[in-house]
Amino acid sequence: MGNSFIFRTKKDTKDNGSRSKRIGRSQRKMLAEEEFLHRQALSVALHQHQLSQRFDGSMSRRIGSTSSRRHSDPLANNEKKVPESLENINFKRIILIHGEGFGAWCWYKTIAQLEEVGLLPTALDLTGSGIDLTDTNTVTTLAKYSKPLIHYLESLPEDEKVILVGHSSGGACLSYALEHFPEKISKAIFLCATMVSNGQRPFDVFAEELGSAERFIQESQFLIYGNGKDKPPTGFMFEKQLMKGLYFNQSPTKDVALAMVSMRPTPLGPIMEKLSLSPEKYGTGRRFYIQTLDDRALSPDVQEKLVRENPAEGVFKIKGSDHCPFFSKPQSLHKILVEIIQIP
Repeated sequence: MGNSFIFRTKKDTKDNGSRSKRIGRSQRKMLAEEEFLHRQALSVALHQHQLSQRFDGSMSRRIGSTSSRRHSDPLANNEKKVPESLENINFKRIILIHGEGFGAWCWYKTIAQLEEVGLLPTALDLTGSGIDLTDTNTVTTLAKYSKPLIHYLESLPEDEKVILVGHSSGGACLSYALEHFPEKISKAIFLCATMVSNGQRPFDVFAEELGSAERFIQESQFLIYGNGKDKPPTGFMFEKQLMKGLYFNQSPTKDVALAMVSMRPTPLGPIMEKLSLSPEKYGTGRRFYIQTLDDRALSPDVQEKLVRENPAEGVFKIKGSDHCPFFSKPQSLHKILVEIIQIP
């Protein structure tokens, strides 16, 4: 399947050879146009990021609000002080894990801000995501989906630890890593994420918005049957307008444009898998949760329920953020990440 879908209709015609050539040219043109749009959107989004540095990231942004923004960066006054306060931090490597449909590309603002204060962020593409060319139809387990993260942790020197940040369903990858590599993880930060309990599926967290897993598999129009309609579904991808309403209700238009040309189908197997989490491993990890209070994909009530049922060491809230605070509230997100990183 790769990075794009190609739809073909079989027709028995005499000029099949010439038609195939025309279709081939059409497909190449379509892919070229998509690549151009992707580059253009990224360029625009980067420009948007530069402009956003003038605005107050902590100010609430509401639908229909006509209030003007203050032209100041809330971090500007501390920009030179923050690196000094981070000099004595033992673990500066921050590993950023994206959520369903996203890729490493979604963290571009967060990466720039963390680097500016002397930290060492790395954003990973999970298997079949971003620019990883694995066919998502073949990604059937959480272990395979999390493989890039597992490989990274396995390659760390014995005495080195990292801080993990997981967005949305990427939280399941953090839980999986905490269970298998607790000694490699200094802190795990769940960003409006699936911080599940032992025996729970990541999908269960979204049941309020999407219905039960069983009903979703039986009725959802967004399922992908990579192995044929007579076989179980292999992935899903929401229609673009629905994604805009669920994920990006407060995000800048240019970041939404970037997402629309970059998001890929999500493998179904990993989020339908029940996690086995032990108190001896997962339970000893230092977990923090960041709630997003204008979130339509994972409502504030659901996020509150998650931290009640599976208490974290610290809970932080971003007012006015949709499900993608790295787009809608990058400054507020950055400020909280730095605060958590500094906790002894």
